[in-house]
Amino acid sequence: MSEKITKSDDQWRAQLDDEQYRVTRQAHTERPFSGIYWDETAAGLYRCVCCNTPLFRSETKFDAGCGWPSFYDSLDKSAVVEREDRSHGMVRTEVLCANCDAHLGHVFPDGPEPTGMRFCINSAALNLDRDDE
Repeated sequence: MSEKITKSDDQWRAQLDDEQYRVTRQAHTERPFSGIYWDETAAGLYRCVCCNTPLFRSETKFDAGCGWPSFYDSLDKSAVVEREDRSHGMVRTEVLCANCDAHLGHVFPDGPEPTGMRFCINSAALNLDRDDE
């Protein structure tokens, strides 16, 4: 992993659209079934929208029926950071980009094998590099 990316709030606002900013920098969640990648089936590499760090491969993406892109594993364990999230009166595990601290979504222990995990990630936090492009 390269050196941690830090930018001012103004720099993030200039780089990201309003939804990307709310999700990645303010830890908001996009509405289910509204993001560009929730039902995407193209093969490719999903990257952090803020810093372009590779995060997930399409081969680990599955339809969890929740309305957000879901993956059963990250590309590299060092690419994401997990931390306890006690917001909204519940306890969850937040997933952040290890390179820039962008809020990506949450991870739950109800995914398919081989990991049993479901990384429930906001489309607004991702860019997809399609294999066919």
